[in-house]
Amino acid sequence: MKKILGYSIVMLALVFATTSCDDVLDQKAVDAFNEESVFEDLNLTKAYLGRCYDFIGVDNNMLLGLREDILSGATDEVLCIHRPGGYPFVKGNMSPDELGHFGNWRFNWITWNLYSNIKNVNVLLANIDNVPTENAGQEAQLATYKAEAYFIRAFDYVNLMRSYGGLVLVDQPFELDQDFLSTTRSSLDETLDFILADLDKAIAGLPTKDNMDQGRATKGAAAALKSRVLSWSTGELMHGGYSSDALVSFKSKSRTSLLSDAQTIAKAIMDGTYGDYSLNGGTDDPPSPLTQADVEEYSATFSSNFTQKGEWNDEAIWGVQHLQAQGNRTTQNRWWGPCGYHNWGNNGPNEPVVRAFEMADGTPFVWDKYNPGDQEVREATAAELEADPEINPYVGREPRFYASVLYDGAKWIDRPTDAAATDPLGYVQTGYYIAADGTQTAGLDTRQGPIEAWNGTKNGYYIKKYQDPATVGQYFNNENAWIELRYAEVVLDYAEACIELGEVAKGMDALNMIRNRAGLPDKTTTDQAEAREWYRHERLVEFFGEGDRWYMIRKWMIAEDVIETVHPIKIYHYADGSHKWFYDTSSDADTRSWNDANYWLPISRTEINKAPQLQQNPNYN
Repeated sequence: MKKILGYSIVMLALVFATTSCDDVLDQKAVDAFNEESVFEDLNLTKAYLGRCYDFIGVDNNMLLGLREDILSGATDEVLCIHRPGGYPFVKGNMSPDELGHFGNWRFNWITWNLYSNIKNVNVLLANIDNVPTENAGQEAQLATYKAEAYFIRAFDYVNLMRSYGGLVLVDQPFELDQDFLSTTRSSLDETLDFILADLDKAIAGLPTKDNMDQGRATKGAAAALKSRVLSWSTGELMHGGYSSDALVSFKSKSRTSLLSDAQTIAKAIMDGTYGDYSLNGGTDDPPSPLTQADVEEYSATFSSNFTQKGEWNDEAIWGVQHLQAQGNRTTQNRWWGPCGYHNWGNNGPNEPVVRAFEMADGTPFVWDKYNPGDQEVREATAAELEADPEINPYVGREPRFYASVLYDGAKWIDRPTDAAATDPLGYVQTGYYIAADGTQTAGLDTRQGPIEAWNGTKNGYYIKKYQDPATVGQYFNNENAWIELRYAEVVLDYAEACIELGEVAKGMDALNMIRNRAGLPDKTTTDQAEAREWYRHERLVEFFGEGDRWYMIRKWMIAEDVIETVHPIKIYHYADGSHKWFYDTSSDADTRSWNDANYWLPISRTEINKAPQLQQNPNYN
């Protein structure tokens, strides 16, 4: 953030800004400030608010989705090569005693630990009305800070609700003599009502983006978060699909009423009620057919959403800024980049999702187009490829494919000096080269290559989205922002609500906005089931790698259909110019299975032991 996240005031060492609920009795003295003095000064109150922003992800580095191990690894989208066991969600063994990343700092922006920041926000809200002001301008500032605090609390509660269901609702600071053993979880209905009340206060009190420092909450951000939580609440998961228990299933809110509410807030955002937002690149009908130059232009436009530095475009509603040397820091190029660049190669896209990206003309990609029934092998001679380049499965694909996936032969950045001679042009090498005498040479970015082979992909791909081609990850941190809330999500929330309410034409119009921006032609249908299928496909492709998929496969309760063992793609380039692409389903890159109990996270055994009165989620012991 431009201002909020850059504070380095001594008061930021305040223990009450970093302690957790269970150690509230063990606070230490501070040298210069205490809670009372902070709220006697407007600037210190602003600094305290800054720390609440910082700890929106529990720790003070507010990475949210930009982690070494990403939330998409808990879906069918990607494989974390270094810690696959940290994802018990896709292993079928998640339990109160085995939460993996869902119980530690790697995913702490969605874990029970968020109560530490909720506590911080409650301290601010309990004291902010007593902060002295000298004029109307300062009074307005204070009112904005208060609205921001409601946004932050709502953001944390939304993440908790979408993970656990009904929550412990706390809106006051903890007292030293408080009986924590009397605290219980509220119903899912009560939890949503609590969140919506906070968001309505935030919307009412926040300015639009034109009158706010970039990275701080705005009317648009609060409205988009409201759209997110209402849209989420319409899923089968929350309406008896998992359990009838009031902790995880709505009792007083019908799916139809929630769909209507989700549709209303999303449409208001699209109408400009909360600020001016739009899809980056526009929504005009794309050329037909797309030329190679068109594909590259659409791909670059889409990719620019995820490499933004400085002022954000109008698709960005709210996110987190990063600086190499100060403020929030992240290093996804190093974490995710190909091993042949001295990077760590984490989070490789899985083959079934790679196949989900369409062709440039908007038709589905069909692996067995050239050999019907064979879902594993594609082969082509040099002459066949010259006659039909699309035999290569990575040729002729839609623009978002080229913005999202690093595949064998993808153009990437210049190689480091020790690899430049082998690859002077900077093309990803995840395949193998077979000489005329049968000698095999491993590509630079394989697990048998000459550079950091242990960081090589296990499934044949690397993720491209959010990697910045201007950053040499081997040496430097990233500066591109994480866009947590973007306008495309609002448009797709609206599309889904329309489709599920039977207003299929309206839903398809919104869906086609997303497709046209991506360079794809309209889809047309009046059939609700077909529209639903297309919508879900579009959401997968649009938000690939961003973490959205973890919520959607749970919301729609489709995890059992999409969670499957990961297999590698093996690629061979022969001296005579022929090629082979082999999806080796006999080789397991990561063994996975699904357990229906895991649609909701369990509360950890540690937390239950601290507060035995807390009811565990259904289907867990």
